[in-house]
Amino acid sequence: MRRARNRARRLPWPHTLRARLTFGLVVLLAVSCAAVGLAAVVELGGFLTSRLDEQLTEAGPRFPASLELGGRLPDDHDGDEHGDTRRQATGTFGARLLDGTVTHAAVVRSAGTLNVTLTPTDGKRLAAVPVDGKGHTIDLAALDDYRVMAADGIDGDVLVTGLPLEPVEAAVHRLELVAGIVFGAALTVTGVAGALWVRWSLRPLSRVAATATRVSELPLASGEVTLPPRAPESGPRSEVGQVAGAFNRMLGHVEDALTKRHASEERLRSFAADASHELRTPVASVRGHAELALLHPGPVPPEVTRALERIAAESSRMGAMVDDLLLLARLDAGRPLQALPVDVTRLVLDAVTDARAAGPAHRWELDLPEDPMTVTGDGHRLHQVVANLLANARLHTPAGTKVTVTLEADGTTATLKVHDDGPGVIDDIQPGVFERFTRAERHTKDAGGGAGLGLSIVAAVAQAHGGSVSLESAPGSTTFTVRLPRALEQADRG
Repeated sequence: MRRARNRARRLPWPHTLRARLTFGLVVLLAVSCAAVGLAAVVELGGFLTSRLDEQLTEAGPRFPASLELGGRLPDDHDGDEHGDTRRQATGTFGARLLDGTVTHAAVVRSAGTLNVTLTPTDGKRLAAVPVDGKGHTIDLAALDDYRVMAADGIDGDVLVTGLPLEPVEAAVHRLELVAGIVFGAALTVTGVAGALWVRWSLRPLSRVAATATRVSELPLASGEVTLPPRAPESGPRSEVGQVAGAFNRMLGHVEDALTKRHASEERLRSFAADASHELRTPVASVRGHAELALLHPGPVPPEVTRALERIAAESSRMGAMVDDLLLLARLDAGRPLQALPVDVTRLVLDAVTDARAAGPAHRWELDLPEDPMTVTGDGHRLHQVVANLLANARLHTPAGTKVTVTLEADGTTATLKVHDDGPGVIDDIQPGVFERFTRAERHTKDAGGGAGLGLSIVAAVAQAHGGSVSLESAPGSTTFTVRLPRALEQADRG
């Protein structure tokens, strides 16, 4: 049973709507042709068999009756009315049975009457033919299939007359062959024509699919989006036309939603940029006044000094946050960065030196290529990318954690990896780790740390340089990978 099911599952089945419609059309036509052919074959076989029965009725038992008398009836039955009883059609079979036993059996051939030796089985079959004046089909081993009719003789015997079924079977087989050829040709022509017709009928649906494919390839996540032209609509009464119309209405709703979303994003970016820009001056003023107060030569109470130090520290942190927000707003607005040759090897070396000074309790290791590696971009922003990744590793891992920075070339790509053997990034925040204001501290008891903008700046700067950033993290192994396109001349050399 399982093998049969597995074979059924492996049978080819059309998957496309076009193929299914064509397949269904051909199957329906095949069933119709089979029904018509079967009906024609059955009807022809029945008609020819009834004709044989009429011939048997017309011939009567004259031939089997003549077998006992050497081919002539008795004198009282002789005359012009009967003539020679052996003048029958070629192939006519005659047999005389007495008490269920065949006493005489012969068949008419073109050269005369030929006696036939029947097998015991043939005798039993002849004896089983009812004497009802109707035709019956039997299979004689010595002669093949015959249509026979039995009648009572004048001396208590049974006379059986038969005609061969071979002409009937030949005509039926010829009809089957002709019907198979005609119906096969009809199925082939119908299949090809049906496939072309279905393909032509479903052209609007193919255009809808092509439009949907173009929409799926558009970057819809952000920015202004222009949807492709709508799919052509056929008659609204057809199913394909209804699908095209519904799809176009859906595209209209999507385009309206994207337009509103883009306008909202533009207002939000403008607000973030304006607010960040406007906040820079008061934050710098607060910080400056706090530092100036700390420089006052006169005596200052310790609690005031502590408050001024906190004001200066927090205003400094707020200024850095404002700068980060302003950078993200500029990157969102698509403002181009500098496009100058940047020695990434030197940049990574300097950043690791700074990180080693800021986190002496960590173990810092470098794996740099022998030759300098150059990319085209903004050196200051790329330094910020490396510094943010190193700061992230330093702040979110315990003392003694080993941090390895690797820089390698992969064809036309420069790959920077920052790996640590710390506790890893929490699974819940890994999908959104590069989004803004994502902080691991939200899921822990520690409420300190940054504002959650460092990794979002890494992703934004990498994308602005035509690169990407990814994360692979598990307990004991966390790797941030930044990929940037190398300078063209260096990529050609390397």
